[in-house]
Amino acid sequence: MAPVLIGLVAVFFLGMGLLGLAAPGRLIRPFGITLESATARTEVRAVYGGFGVAVAVLLGFAAFDVGGIQRGAAIAVAVALVGMAFGRLVARFAERPERFYPSWLYFWVELGMAALLVVAVVSPLAG
Repeated sequence: MAPVLIGLVAVFFLGMGLLGLAAPGRLIRPFGITLESATARTEVRAVYGGFGVAVAVLLGFAAFDVGGIQRGAAIAVAVALVGMAFGRLVARFAERPERFYPSWLYFWVELGMAALLVVAVVSPLAG
């Protein structure tokens, strides 16, 4: 059960990361951000692309508990996802995003993925 749940989250991060590396403008466009310079595109490639791929690889190792990292890696990524969702919640009070997509959709996706990771490593079915 744990490998499947962790693998689902890994696939999401891999997709985001590969898209961020290949087409940074396309990835960030739903947020109303334009990338007018090579420096801006480099930032998106690094933060969304490289980081996303790295998290996917980490979760891939965690899915199969390589080196006994499954629980620690899953919880660390879950905490990071909750942190991202928390940032969106702060925005709700600071600036009130006017639409469900993309901010609120990603809020729920982030919380959902965090929950999957926690369930994967604390559920009696995890082992």
